[in-house]
Amino acid sequence: MARFTFKLPDIGEGISEAEIVAWHVRVGDRVEEDQQVADMMTDKATVEMESPVSGVVVELAGEVGDQVSIGAALIVVETDADTAAAPEVIEEQVAAETPGVEEAEPAKAEAEKSSPRLRGEDLGEGQPQSAAPATAPLPGPLPASGEREQKVLASPAVRERARDLGIDLAQVKPAEGDRVRHADLDAYLRYGSGQGYHAPHASRARADEPIKVIGMRRRIAENMAASKRAIPHFTYVDEIDVTALEDVRADLNANRGDRPKLTFLPLFIAAVCKAVPDFPMINARYDDEAGVVTRHGSVHLGMATQTDAGLMVPVIRDAQDRNVWQLASEIARLADAARTGKAKSEELSGSTLTVTSLGPLGGIATTPVINRPEVAIIGPNKIVERPVFQGDEIVRAKLMNLSISCDHRVVDGWDAASFVQLLKKYLETPVLLFAE
Repeated sequence: MARFTFKLPDIGEGISEAEIVAWHVRVGDRVEEDQQVADMMTDKATVEMESPVSGVVVELAGEVGDQVSIGAALIVVETDADTAAAPEVIEEQVAAETPGVEEAEPAKAEAEKSSPRLRGEDLGEGQPQSAAPATAPLPGPLPASGEREQKVLASPAVRERARDLGIDLAQVKPAEGDRVRHADLDAYLRYGSGQGYHAPHASRARADEPIKVIGMRRRIAENMAASKRAIPHFTYVDEIDVTALEDVRADLNANRGDRPKLTFLPLFIAAVCKAVPDFPMINARYDDEAGVVTRHGSVHLGMATQTDAGLMVPVIRDAQDRNVWQLASEIARLADAARTGKAKSEELSGSTLTVTSLGPLGGIATTPVINRPEVAIIGPNKIVERPVFQGDEIVRAKLMNLSISCDHRVVDGWDAASFVQLLKKYLETPVLLFAE
């Protein structure tokens, strides 16, 4: 028997270290060659690390949340005698199988077979990487019921409520579609559980649960803290009548054929792209260390997307060159990629302006935090129907508040207000969106 040290290879993103976000083995476990042993996080992507040898794990680099430097020991395996004959050769082979940035494209086909696989942070309806228990850095396999529950589509709030009620989500049948909602839990409690309705005790105490801030959650915390520390934010809010826009959207959907159904967002992004050329300081990035503001000619629009693991910002490249149908397709594709963990690193970086929306939960107004190093973020809020005066008559209108937060070092209040007024013009007179 001999010992083989598997060192963290150069993942090829120009990084010096990576964070342990999950262990898939414990000390004492036997691993086989190519078995996944750990998930390592770099920026907004996760790398699955696989053992290059078979044997028994005798050492691990640290706990979940720890940082490991490139070239440092990740795991130590006590190998079978025949495998341990030339450990140096194996280590060299592992390093060679992990392409650098310059070699990534020509080596892509081979890398998919032999190198650690790069994937987006596991953001689908399954268990997020950051959900690894803080007190157990070497988690064992989930119970069978937990595995089944992870395959069920449901929001984090629904999952938490189901856990509080002791409900296995795999046993709940959605009333529509394939996503379990709060109403489905209520129906299950009343009719499907065989126990009748029983409301949880409001005063029931729950044990304190310390959660280690790791992985995606830690990256979000660091980015938001840096943004608020470095950027003097100001927020401007105005009200917009989107009645005509909603009528246009309904007409377009009624005649869409095999094209994707339009939500509000593609039309809103089209309006943003049409207004940006008159206010180039909005579509910019500020390198405060170099003292340089770059006003971008193309709109690479970040789309804040909520996932089970936290907020991600996939990017619609060259949004100004896409029509509303193309925008709708790209929005759906990127949102699905982010939520299922399939988003690529290049799809999660390089935005020049971000739109963030809570959809039907949008509230009256928001004060969104700028996605640094951008200088502005735009937040459409919930559309509500209210009576308004139109001359001497009272009519029904669909109204929406629009929030914009700007970096006051780059954007003045007058500019932000003027930009929103131009957006308001396009949204309240939607025929202008389709005019040259």
